[in-house]
Amino acid sequence: MSAPHVFDRPLILRRRQRAIALGAATFLLDRIAEDMADRLAATLRSFSRGVDLATPGDAIRRALAGHPRLGNLIGVDALADRAETAGVAVVADAEILPFADGSLDLVVSGLALQAVDDLPGTFAQVRRALRPDGLFLAALLGGATLTELRQSFALAETEREGGLSPRVAPFADIRDIGALLQRAGFALPVTDVDVVTVRYASPFALFSDLRRMGATNPLVARRRTPLRRATLMRAAEIYAEKFSDPDGRVRATVEIVWLSGWAPHESQQKPLKPGSATHRLADALGTREISTGEKAGPRRT
Repeated sequence: MSAPHVFDRPLILRRRQRAIALGAATFLLDRIAEDMADRLAATLRSFSRGVDLATPGDAIRRALAGHPRLGNLIGVDALADRAETAGVAVVADAEILPFADGSLDLVVSGLALQAVDDLPGTFAQVRRALRPDGLFLAALLGGATLTELRQSFALAETEREGGLSPRVAPFADIRDIGALLQRAGFALPVTDVDVVTVRYASPFALFSDLRRMGATNPLVARRRTPLRRATLMRAAEIYAEKFSDPDGRVRATVEIVWLSGWAPHESQQKPLKPGSATHRLADALGTREISTGEKAGPRRT
């Protein structure tokens, strides 16, 4: 059974093209590219052939250029317009990877995979494309992202229109992502979170940045009628009332979930088999071990 269509992916590409025309806001991508380079530098492994999967723009490819243990890094993006995709060698969607099994050493991605409908399927394709001991390293938006905006629009629409419409994407939870990595067959899966608070002069400055990131509402189930001005203004009022600092600037939360996983290889560390321990926990703690079924006596003070 195919995954349900949550995201309007052609619309996402059109929004990205609009962002290019407006002058793309890249500060989050630049931050992620710098972190990606640092994380890869800490990996004592060489990668001869890698892929930058669907990252908007070329920030990651620029950050990794000249990496001493990285050979060819292939840009893969569904946006055929080269205005922001210099260095893209393969035009393809992140949900349909055009690579043979076991053909890559490295797959990286930044702020792209939160907008695929079939995240488990994408993870599985990445896993198949990696050679044994190949690395998957990615950053995507987590569930707390834009929580302030979500709450403000929910209250405004309830007040002004008597109901809600989906306006902020349902980003994945870090625990779900870790489980999906294991389900896809990755070894040594690791996830961690970087929470970024961005401050703006007003909610409208945030709205402008979202347009310049190509990150406005991409949901298939979005309301197709134009947003009422009264609802928009009320949402901005609520945002300023509930999420402003003493200096009057408003906060926007961005949760960046980092994930990594390795294609299994015999050289990798493996968990011990149950019952293979050579020392008892009770000995280490200096306590008496109570066998199954034995009742503990009264506690003495």
